[in-house]
Amino acid sequence: MTRIEVFDPALCCSSGVCGVDVDPQLVGFSADVEWARQHGAQIERFNLAQQPMAFAQNAVIKGQLERWGEGALPVTLVDGALVLAGSYPSRDDLTRWAGLAVSATGPAPTPAANACACTGGCA
Repeated sequence: MTRIEVFDPALCCSSGVCGVDVDPQLVGFSADVEWARQHGAQIERFNLAQQPMAFAQNAVIKGQLERWGEGALPVTLVDGALVLAGSYPSRDDLTRWAGLAVSATGPAPTPAANACACTGGCA
């Protein structure tokens, strides 16, 4: 099975719905990831603030960070190969890369209001 890895910048939470500044792009991407997972995609996300060793131990990601700094993030790998840097993939991208036999159209699931379980906002 195809493995998709997304290396996020330092975030309070991956859902985008914690703190006072909700990032609609991140909320949409989180919903797309959940949708793809529900259809069988293997997607793993890494947060620079919470999992820095995953970034340091991956040669592709380490190289991107050395060359471009944190501005390279988010970075997406498919089976270890760089496919996208500097922006989040679309639902169509996830569908294609995962080889899903479903249409990428349709409503995205709505994330819970406090899906990240943050308290007191982002640090």
